[in-house]
Amino acid sequence: MSIKSDQWIRRMSQQHGMIEPFVERQVRDAGDQRVISYGVSSYGYDVRCANEFKVFTNIHSAVVDPKNFDEKSFVDIQSDVCIIPPNSFALARTVEYFRIPRNVLTICLGKSTYARCGIIVNVTPLEPEWEGHVTLEFSNTTNLPAKIYANEGVAQMLFFESDEVCEVSYRDRGGKYQGQTGVTLPKA
Repeated sequence: MSIKSDQWIRRMSQQHGMIEPFVERQVRDAGDQRVISYGVSSYGYDVRCANEFKVFTNIHSAVVDPKNFDEKSFVDIQSDVCIIPPNSFALARTVEYFRIPRNVLTICLGKSTYARCGIIVNVTPLEPEWEGHVTLEFSNTTNLPAKIYANEGVAQMLFFESDEVCEVSYRDRGGKYQGQTGVTLPKA
């Protein structure tokens, strides 16, 4: 199993639609304004956060239960920035839609710009033949409000190609998050 390069990521995205929309170089400036980088890097792809957020709230005193999740635990926000309360979290989604090849596993890591501010990005692996917008989980580990910027880089995807094709892919087993669009809450 090996990590895939910028050349492979470009080829798979341009010829096979692996990432849409696809940005074939690192973007650091938007006009006269500096942005948190996104696009292809040497051995990964830096994804952007869309402007749809679900911010955790405890106003209804709900219990967080992954088998019976109460949607009232979140407040929906559509904005170019999202403020996450201290010691709380928010869900968002990538701008990019992914189609993972059958012989590839994709791992997501947070960008250092956010990590150095105490903001942790968590995403479970993108399994072979999974497709959709990636739901991003942001944890604010600080005791101060934290800001997330929409349409800027938030995390990096790393692509690992196996030396043999899996017997059963995410699509084959009918994974519950297949084809997700928008910010997707937990499903039991």
